[in-house]
Amino acid sequence: MIPFSDEELRPVVEKSLEKVKPMLALDGGGMQLLDIKNGKVFVQLEGACVGCSASNQTLKYGIERQLRMDIHPEIEVINIAPGMEDMIEEIAKQG
Repeated sequence: MIPFSDEELRPVVEKSLEKVKPMLALDGGGMQLLDIKNGKVFVQLEGACVGCSASNQTLKYGIERQLRMDIHPEIEVINIAPGMEDMIEEIAKQG
């Protein structure tokens, strides 16, 4: 269990994500923080990251790894595909 509220997580998550954005930009990609619910960080990969076969690796070993090092080892990052933003609430309740 992550010992922070979603509101407490937001500023530190934003700061941690800033470290990853230059790496994404090098490959023509980007990312937007959509929401934080139940300790799950919902992002939307953008640009060249959309549909890229390596985007799942980027998510787990780039973005999630950075957040886990900076904030908490159990933090989870979930990519929300464009048009699926209304699913965040439902996904946050799972697991």
